[in-house]
Amino acid sequence: MNPIIQTKIEGQINNNKIMIYMKGTPSMPQCGFSAATIQVFSALGYPFETYDILQDPEIRQGIKEFSNWPTIPQVYVNGEFVGGCDIVMEMHKQGELEPLLKEAMAS
Repeated sequence: MNPIIQTKIEGQINNNKIMIYMKGTPSMPQCGFSAATIQVFSALGYPFETYDILQDPEIRQGIKEFSNWPTIPQVYVNGEFVGGCDIVMEMHKQGELEPLLKEAMAS
């Protein structure tokens, strides 16, 4: 991976307690998985930052290499990769997501 792209991704992840790489924007998601992920985070009410990977092909590819995860969206909490839509949905269903976010906001 290009070191400049890696540094940019690391900065975004480390400077935002909740960072979501998605297709589109929260108000205009460009795929169902991104829309579903944003819906969960919006419902929980914790502040989060997003990055539209469709606007930046280098980040689009770089984030997949960075996480070693092939799909978008990708969610990071407190600098740690949490997963994509399926994992986020399962964590939410099991009651595991909100405590993680609450802890992130407290740190």
